[in-house]
Amino acid sequence: MFIRLGDKSWWWGLCLLLAFCLGQAVMPGHVLADDAATPLVEFSGSLIKTVKGKRYQAQVFAKGDRLRLEYKYAIRTERGYAAIEIIRLDRSETWYLLVQQKELLVTGLDPDDLLPIGPTLPGEQERTLVGDATAAGRTAKLFEVQVDHNGRVERFYEWVDVETNVVLKLVSRDREWSFEYERFRLSPQPAYYFDEPQGYKKRMTAIAPQGRG
Repeated sequence: MFIRLGDKSWWWGLCLLLAFCLGQAVMPGHVLADDAATPLVEFSGSLIKTVKGKRYQAQVFAKGDRLRLEYKYAIRTERGYAAIEIIRLDRSETWYLLVQQKELLVTGLDPDDLLPIGPTLPGEQERTLVGDATAAGRTAKLFEVQVDHNGRVERFYEWVDVETNVVLKLVSRDREWSFEYERFRLSPQPAYYFDEPQGYKKRMTAIAPQGRG
């Protein structure tokens, strides 16, 4: 079974959430000097997207500016189906692992989708603190946020983890659309999760997956 996830709103929403997650989140216990680089959080979690009652799921592993997504249902590429996607913000590349073909399909990140990394949502116009809350079983701050993305205004509820500054949940107030972590665990992630797998042939392409399923 394969699920179509190819609409632009899915990818924009995923990049928005993951870019925010990879923003200025720091591991507990770090003390930052003014001239020190901000250490980025490492974690794993089960990410759920809901659109009009339908649920889509991926296991996420984050290490600094690198992401690994293991989809419950494979996504379709021009070379076949891939269940694993690696996002390398440091290289502005996305890698799709094609296990049957032993190929690594490499595409560049679309500039429209590579959103700024930081504590503010892209196109943010307004932010209001609602109060204390919980998400994924963790203490969070709940915000109302309004953004303008290419002339389209959208309002969100946003749950931000108090300890790490990671977005644990994001819900659109204008559409039946949301992201959230069902499980979220702070833990060091192995570097090889985000490296090119041995024995795979690297294939460059300018065509991103047209349909996720």
